Amino acid sequence: MRFLPVLATVLSLGLGATAQAQTCGGNFSSFVSGLRAEALQRGFDPALTDTFLRNVRQEQSVINADRRQGIFQRPFLDFSRALISQNRMNAGRANYDRFRSVFDRAQRDYGVQPGILLAFWAFETDFGAVQGDFNTVSALVTLAHDCRRPELFRPQVFAALEMYRRGMLDPAQTRGAWAGEIGMVQKLPSDIINYAVDGDGDGRIDLQRSAPDALLSAASMLRAKGWRANEPWLHEVAIPQGLDLSRTGLRTELTVSQWAQMGVRPTHGSLPSGNLRASIILPQGHRGPAFMIFHNFRTLFEWNQSFTYVTTAAYFATRLMGAPVYQAGNPQQGLDQNQMRQLQTALAQRGFDVGGIDGILGANTRAAVQDVQGQLGLPADGWPTPDLLRRL
Repeated sequence: MRFLPVLATVLSLGLGATAQAQTCGGNFSSFVSGLRAEALQRGFDPALTDTFLRNVRQEQSVINADRRQGIFQRPFLDFSRALISQNRMNAGRANYDRFRSVFDRAQRDYGVQPGILLAFWAFETDFGAVQGDFNTVSALVTLAHDCRRPELFRPQVFAALEMYRRGMLDPAQTRGAWAGEIGMVQKLPSDIINYAVDGDGDGRIDLQRSAPDALLSAASMLRAKGWRANEPWLHEVAIPQGLDLSRTGLRTELTVSQWAQMGVRPTHGSLPSGNLRASIILPQGHRGPAFMIFHNFRTLFEWNQSFTYVTTAAYFATRLMGAPVYQAGNPQQGLDQNQMRQLQTALAQRGFDVGGIDGILGANTRAAVQDVQGQLGLPADGWPTPDLLRRL
């Protein structure tokens, strides 16, 4: 098993490169020329850089894909039911049997349980079947040029250039997701450089065609991001009537024993060690499912920053490990995208940090909702409803 070392020249920026990394937009050809100049400043060979950038194109389809991430606006129950089908359950179990030795190595060497790797493998590419058909270099340069998230994507251009230097990427042929991720578990170039593993021992790393490479690289990354060996990540619970809902959410951590003393109970099996610190999340408020989440759950935001996506993947992982279907409850009606934007605007006007007016119920908006619910004497569960919007 071979690790790829951290590349200092990719991750470190000099003063001049730092200034360039703050730029975006403008004429696309001029922007690409700026990337070339920065690449040379970083020490890349001019001929290599020219070949890497020779056929790069601004792809409107990439921008369109970035703007229409509507699935992340769906509430947890709808989102999880859409992503967790019986076919995916069956395929997950079949792939676990097929690659059992790989999953055993992932747990032995990195402490990452099979369910987590299977869940992300399923959601990212349907176990490798759908890896994307966007030219990786053009996608990354397009998103670096776009001014929505240049601080994320500009460094990835140089990480991809380093992959090309190492023979791990073909700028003309390598294709993947619209956001520049590559392979069965959809990793950005910097993560591939830093954490990728030769899992099948063939002397090369191929995250597109080798399941052992992809799975062990994912486990390697999770451990590097803080995953704690063989600890839990999520367990469904039932909360008692009268629980102080303002203590739910990602901002409050208590020990498992403390939650138990407050009346929180598992819906199946038993909770882990009473000394572990945990939070209670209510993805659709106090009338919907409730989960106790642990440190390892939080590391999953390094994979994807969507609260709903991470919660769904973490829950699916427990299902693949034998947990029953959640108790859906009867949640109150939520908000559509336009209503969510109105709510975020109203909250921002009251001084709350909602993390942007994007119509998505992210962690910042949930926290702001919970605070304003408390101010208005409503159940402070972080779930926005039409009634809350009317009151604001």
